[in-house]
Order: sequence, then C-alpha cells, then structure tokens
Amino acid sequence: MSITPEELELLMQEVEKEDPIDFADLPFDEHDLRGLISNHLCEMADAMESFSEEDKHLTLLAVAAKLVLENMVLNIQLLRRHGVPLSDTTEALLQRLRKKD
Repeated sequence: MSITPEELELLMQEVEKEDPIDFADLPFDEHDLRGLISNHLCEMADAMESFSEEDKHLTLLAVAAKLVLENMVLNIQLLRRHGVPLSDTTEALLQRLRKKD
C-alpha cells in the first residue's frame, strides 16, 4: 500500500476540518476509532493488490457509495427519531425518490 494507516488517519483529520464528525457521547476515543478505520482500509487496499487499476477504482467507488448511503440513512433515522426536520436539500432528494414510485 502506498499510504500507511497513520498517514491515512492524518488525511481523515484534514477532511474533517471541512466536514467535522459529531462523535457525540460515544464511549470510544475519536483517535482510536480513526486508527481502527484507517487500519481496516489499508488492509482492504492491500488485499486488492492483485486487482487491475480499473477494478481497484470500481471497488473503492462501490465501497464509498455504500458508506455514503448508509450514512444518509442513519442520519435520516436519527433526525426522525428526534423530531428534527430534514434539510431542504435532503427533503428535495427524498421527494425526487418518492415521485419515481
């Protein structure tokens, strides 16, 4: 792998400056969570060493898309559970999905 887990962890923190993660009251240390994830992703990347560049790209894109979808679903569930209205952007997106049915 061309990046170490520690370097990936630093990159994660850089990205979080623009879009911070609300760890709220989780009973885990933020640094430990970042380390766990960066190690896991580096292991995934190492396991794809035999993949073609296109297959690596497609796999990482699929993983990212799944995580974004999961994040959106969890956020909507939390907002609904706490009676917080959805943002206009999220509401518009969901409205487009409703119109397809």
